[in-house]
Amino acid sequence: MGRNREPVQSLVLYHLLKWSVVSPLLHTYFRGRIYGAENVPQDRPFIAVSNHASYFDPPLLSCAMRRPVAFMAKEELFEVPVFKQAIVLYGAYPVKRTSADRSAIRSALKALDDGWATGVFLEGTRTPDGRITQPKLGAATIAAKAQVPVLPVCLWGTEGILKSGSIPRPVPVTIRIGQLCDPPESSKREELETLTQQWTDTINSLHDLGR
Repeated sequence: MGRNREPVQSLVLYHLLKWSVVSPLLHTYFRGRIYGAENVPQDRPFIAVSNHASYFDPPLLSCAMRRPVAFMAKEELFEVPVFKQAIVLYGAYPVKRTSADRSAIRSALKALDDGWATGVFLEGTRTPDGRITQPKLGAATIAAKAQVPVLPVCLWGTEGILKSGSIPRPVPVTIRIGQLCDPPESSKREELETLTQQWTDTINSLHDLGR
């Protein structure tokens, strides 16, 4: 690995946005609860795998991790001046929608090599109830190539934030962080599928705990 932690300038921006915007939203507006924060490695790269139900999930998850988490973003966002620099510092990396799998894997591997914690939504898209039903193998593939541990994370309640309209609703949100898991020993499809299903079962079990 290239570095143990993400760049200093990214840490500065993360804490600035966290304490001025994201943390007040999570803990006050959404009455957020976080369980298992002690399970998050603070001294090395890892992959956070989670469910996904809202556009708010990336910043809320990153806030709960107590460190920046790099997520993929569509490449068009990186053509916007100033905004591009901001999201790059915050850990976003571009993905071409026409070749999302290859691009995402390359970008995620680079982020991990640069010392980032990297976030992957196991289903690859938002689900209406926050549960994972059709997990993809992207996270397991990345973990096998990078040989970094995987951390299952569950976001509960975020599907109600933008239930109707564009104004965020003050719904209760709970984030549960599971135990760190070893990476796959190989890139064999059978092993990737087995581990992906184990992470999916863990996240759905945490989701069943509710508030």
